[in-house]
Amino acid sequence: MLRSRVLFPLMIIALGSVPFMLSAQTAQELQGQINSHQAQIEALNKEIAAFEKELTQVGAKKQTLQTAVNSLDISVKKTQAKVKAKQSQIATTELEIQQLSGEISNKEQSITLDSAAIAETVRSMYEIEKASMVEMMLANDSVADLWDDTESVRTVQETMQTHVQSLQSAKQVLTEDREETEKKRGQLVQQKGELASEEQSLVVQKKEQTNLLTQTKNQESTYQALLTQKRTAKATFESALNELESKLQYTLDPARLPPAGKGILRWPLDSITITQQFGRTSDAKRLYASGTHNGVDFRASIGTPIKAGLSGTVQGTGNSDAIRGCYSYGKWVLIKHGNGLTTLYAHLSQINVSQGQSVATGQVIGFSGDTGYATGPHLHFTVYASDAVQVRQLGTNTPCGKATIPVSAATGYLNPLDYL
Repeated sequence: MLRSRVLFPLMIIALGSVPFMLSAQTAQELQGQINSHQAQIEALNKEIAAFEKELTQVGAKKQTLQTAVNSLDISVKKTQAKVKAKQSQIATTELEIQQLSGEISNKEQSITLDSAAIAETVRSMYEIEKASMVEMMLANDSVADLWDDTESVRTVQETMQTHVQSLQSAKQVLTEDREETEKKRGQLVQQKGELASEEQSLVVQKKEQTNLLTQTKNQESTYQALLTQKRTAKATFESALNELESKLQYTLDPARLPPAGKGILRWPLDSITITQQFGRTSDAKRLYASGTHNGVDFRASIGTPIKAGLSGTVQGTGNSDAIRGCYSYGKWVLIKHGNGLTTLYAHLSQINVSQGQSVATGQVIGFSGDTGYATGPHLHFTVYASDAVQVRQLGTNTPCGKATIPVSAATGYLNPLDYL
């Protein structure tokens, strides 16, 4: 009978309207674990902030061996907390991916059911449409039965429209869930890379602790003697560098440089505190023989990841400390960018790139330290006009004579803050 053909698809439609879902317990457990990790991350971030404040306070104290040891100890604890926080972020992201995968599975099952229901309804409507009004009248015992069948046809059509809309909506949500999953997977890759960087930073800091105690033999007098040696060597280095750079000729062509503007270069550190500005500042007149500071100094405890300000090619790396008695840039990295700018990162504790290597914007190129002339850990960041800078030996009768460092005419130095 016609009525049986109409009612059958309605049963299919009813089935298709019931979504398959993760069990409430499973979904609840996943969300509970996510909440737990997020609470842990929040607690660790507060701990990291407290260590950062403590580092600032220690850094303001008189330079002694004990303050240097204390600073390294706090840095290690801060990085250990950052490693734990990053591990929790990774675990959270993995749980969110699992959660999204479950939702995607639910939507795919819902789409399959809706599609089956629509297909069955279409087939039934095709059968109904083939039946003439006379056949429908003969198939029913009364006008009331005929009316019921006609009403059923209308109900089938309305329900089919509902299913089509539900299917379209489910497909839209499915697409969004898949896009969100891919986004989370990208975050996961980034977070794992950051974790590897933090773990390496921890290794660097612990190594620096050992080096400091070995070098000073845990004696304050030895530590102070090293500081005095650095200050004396610094004056000799500066004099030789000024003499060489004064002989270099360079005419700055603004057309070969990007117009000054914020964001042309990214900050080389995640957390920014400027401790010395560029140019002829009051500090520069007091601290440097030339009376000018050729870069910007940023506060950075030993082992802080240093990041490339822009994509480019490593033009050179070096370590002036390898030359006995030379205290200048220490461990340094020079990167030439494609826009006419070249950047220098100095006083590093570790270098992670090599000459000729291509680097991406934000890539970790090394870790901050206090190598060279640095009476405390920081990052020295210089921006040059690319045409002006060259890597060469200092070539004077000083302990730094054989040191290979970036050299530029005074007119080749640019204010980093014009581009950051």
